Amino acid sequence: MLSMTRIGLAPVLGYLIIEEDFNIALGVFALAGLTDLLDGFIARNWANQKSALGSALDPLADKILISILYISLTYADLIPVPLTYMIISRDVMLIAAVFYVRYRTLPTPRTLSKYFNPCYATARLKPTFISKVNTAVQLILVAASLAAPVFNYADSIYLQILWCFTAFTTAASAYSYYHYGRKTVQVIKGR
Repeated sequence: MLSMTRIGLAPVLGYLIIEEDFNIALGVFALAGLTDLLDGFIARNWANQKSALGSALDPLADKILISILYISLTYADLIPVPLTYMIISRDVMLIAAVFYVRYRTLPTPRTLSKYFNPCYATARLKPTFISKVNTAVQLILVAASLAAPVFNYADSIYLQILWCFTAFTTAASAYSYYHYGRKTVQVIKGR
């Protein structure tokens, strides 16, 4: 339910940003972040609340939220187009790789119902350290960019430095998945 809430909040956030209602957007972003933290806390501390569907929806909700936030913040001229392009391209490549790994690890006969069944796990992607750092940096940039028009620092050099640092960690994260490839994928046996 928490992941679905985050997915539902994503277009609301996009709309608020495009309409330049940054005060409310900042609050809704904080709410979306709270659902993510609560979701992770519950999954770690109550095993009976962990599910295959939830573990598939959580990263999907994060990707949807980040993509909509970056596109709408770029539309509002708060994040540069090349940076948004870089972030979304990296995510598209990662999603394509996950689909490929899913196909390769699915036992025969491969059917669409098996392929799209989140309860039928065949592989697990382990994020690299730089990828975790990149996710944190991307979220910090979103928060800083949302707050920039509220607190009047949209032209700050510090925000521009954060753009550069985000670009660096995004490129390093993409390279880490390329370089370590097979080491980041754990195939689940016995399915």
